[in-house]
Amino acid sequence: MNGNNRENIKVGLKVNIVLKQDQRSGTLTEGVVKNILTKSPKHSHGIKVRLESGEVGRVKEIIE
Repeated sequence: MNGNNRENIKVGLKVNIVLKQDQRSGTLTEGVVKNILTKSPKHSHGIKVRLESGEVGRVKEIIE
């Protein structure tokens, strides 16, 4: 499942995000969603979230 729709993303889900500094390389960071930061229902580059580790990025794929 991709992370472009806000309705697919819930607090506690395990996801892969791309951090701002990794956007060029496309390196993914795995973590658990702590907060959903994007207010709109959809975003073409992925919904922005904060992980429990404190890292912020856009969801590229939902793992669980």
